[in-house]
Amino acid sequence: MDERAEKINHAARYVKSCIGPEAPGIGIVLGSGLGKLADKIENQIVIPYRDVPEFPMSTAIGHKGNFIYGDLGGKKVIAMQGRLHYYEGYPMELVTLGIRVMSVLGIRFLFVSNAAGGCNLDYKVGDLVIIKDHINMMPNPLIGPNMDAFGPRFPDMTCAYDVELQQLAEKLGIQMGLNLRKGVYFGSTGPTYETPAEIRFFREVGADLVGMSTIPEVIVARHCGIRVFGMSVVTNEANSRNIPRNFNDGDDVIKQAGIAADLMTELFCRMIESL
Repeated sequence: MDERAEKINHAARYVKSCIGPEAPGIGIVLGSGLGKLADKIENQIVIPYRDVPEFPMSTAIGHKGNFIYGDLGGKKVIAMQGRLHYYEGYPMELVTLGIRVMSVLGIRFLFVSNAAGGCNLDYKVGDLVIIKDHINMMPNPLIGPNMDAFGPRFPDMTCAYDVELQQLAEKLGIQMGLNLRKGVYFGSTGPTYETPAEIRFFREVGADLVGMSTIPEVIVARHCGIRVFGMSVVTNEANSRNIPRNFNDGDDVIKQAGIAADLMTELFCRMIESL
């Protein structure tokens, strides 16, 4: 067996032994400061990453590092309370390990969230943005021999973010009175925040949001045939001028994400109830 698949299955067997026979149908990845949704999961089983064989530790600010299994919106879900990032020094094989593990456990839908900078001049701090597409400037996690048991050599990314799930979010957002936006997420490696020249370039090529995560998870999920919904919280307005008017600060990102997390949590819950 492929050594990579052995690691995935080893980790998945351990998680399965903790959660029991009922498989989760929905996976959730909670980004910077967005761990509040985990508090809504009922009948929780918490599995720290440090206890999972083959699994690395999340070192990013605001990422607790747990799998949480339980009930949300009347469905069995498993959430990653904190993700792994390429900038932490992990190879893409480990950055996306959690998605592969959740795939083996049986998820059919993946909800991903993140804190992002707003390239779009119309975006304000606290805006919730449905991710409709992405531009990837990180190493592709599928580079290397294909794992045929998970998916095809050349997976299609035309609708990486599920159109029907986007429409569901818009419908429920109107019912909740939310002013949801839709945008394109630009993924860079980090860990430095972007220069003003880079922000101007990203905007010119069609980016509305910029961040350092999410895209590798989405690529791997689509490789596995999992339907994906993505949402960003705008936590800072990206500085496109070389003046010190809005220095980016990691602690403030967490604070702003926390403010918007309640609304995103409610939207995710309603979407999951509707599936």
